[in-house]
Amino acid sequence: MTFTIASKEQLPIVRDLAYRIWPDTYGATHTSAELDYMLNKFYAVDALGQQMEIGHIFVLAEDNDTFVGFVAYEFFSEDTNSTKIHKLYILPQTQGKGIGKSLVDYVRKEAIINKNEKLFLNVNKLNKAKDFYHQYGFTITKDIVINIGQGFVMDDFVMELTL
Repeated sequence: MTFTIASKEQLPIVRDLAYRIWPDTYGATHTSAELDYMLNKFYAVDALGQQMEIGHIFVLAEDNDTFVGFVAYEFFSEDTNSTKIHKLYILPQTQGKGIGKSLVDYVRKEAIINKNEKLFLNVNKLNKAKDFYHQYGFTITKDIVINIGQGFVMDDFVMELTL
């Protein structure tokens, strides 16, 4: 398993992974119209480039010359001394092999090096990933609903881990 900080030229890989992962992750809890809207809004290459420009760092996970997932994070997010994990997705067929944990470990180490005190993230309330984060040591600190337009919302928990 190797981790590589993505360049702008590699953002289509992030987009393609998201389009492969999201239907499995959210297909049972979100409509196809909502999935299409969110993927287009957050994972178009231009949108990913804008996220990179404001400080999001994308890291690709590669196993046997195949990209299997990614994480995106930001130091000192929301003017705090905390690192936010904005995105963490692993191909369904590779889940349960420790890739997600290794990516969180990677971000955790980088956050400590950058003198951040906490990791935090938003996770959809119906996403089974919240159990993964809980097992890692994250705790729920907030319940939030974010209007993302077109009548859609993100109904999330904010989870936090003290470093």
